[in-house]
Amino acid sequence: MRRRRMIMPRKITAIIITTVSFTTVITTTIITTTNIATTIITTTITPMLMTTSEPAPADARSGMKADEAAALYRLMTWLSPSFPVGAFSYSSGIEWAVEAGDITDAASLRDWLAAMLGDGSGFCDAVFLAQTYRAASAQDEVALREIAELAAAFVPSRERQLETSTQGRAFIEIARSAWACDGLDEMVAACSSGMVYPVAVGVVSAAHGIPLTPAVHAFLHAVVSNWISAGARLVPLGQTDSQRILASLEADVAATAKRALEASIDDLGSATFRADLASMRHETQYTRLFRS
Repeated sequence: MRRRRMIMPRKITAIIITTVSFTTVITTTIITTTNIATTIITTTITPMLMTTSEPAPADARSGMKADEAAALYRLMTWLSPSFPVGAFSYSSGIEWAVEAGDITDAASLRDWLAAMLGDGSGFCDAVFLAQTYRAASAQDEVALREIAELAAAFVPSRERQLETSTQGRAFIEIARSAWACDGLDEMVAACSSGMVYPVAVGVVSAAHGIPLTPAVHAFLHAVVSNWISAGARLVPLGQTDSQRILASLEADVAATAKRALEASIDDLGSATFRADLASMRHETQYTRLFRS
């Protein structure tokens, strides 16, 4: 009796996965090979693609109107530390206050800045910004010129005059070059002489139709942030302490902005004599890092 040898089939399985767009196609090919015949079985599995006609979630849509978004974008640009007006090189007399021992730590810096903000140049500059904005919006060239002249005369020292006029000039030049708009040149010409920083911000904001209230808040935030930056380098302070000071002055900035928006030219006044003295004494300070 002859024995017949059994030939066991060999199976070779190849799996090919192809991804196209959002559909995954899995193709399984089973190849069975024997000495007699070759059988190829191919199975393709295509999963269903789930689709939906539901709209995008509400939080993915902007809640701002086009003009509001443009105003926010420009304010954030104009009053950010990266806008090249040279604010980083001025300390508004803080450098002398540190050397004299008036400012020694985060707490004393915070108190000094709160006084400057609410009772000194912070409040006065915010009033000048608001009054400039209203005169420019009303196209009152006489009032605009008078406010610009008064704002320049209100600066207490030569170095503070250099600080605010240099920043004002740089702000106007850059705004005119990069953010030109109708009517801006006429408003600038109406001021006749060189404009100080708050007047420049008021004129440009009015020309671009930026709402006054956020403009005043953003301006005060920028001024306080620069003061803190100077103080942090001089005391010195760490980044965390600097942010704590900025956070603690949030209510002071809001209160000063509110007072300035409600004030008239007759409400102008300063009671920060020590800060004014610091800006004068800084002129003859032996070692200086800042220009004011």
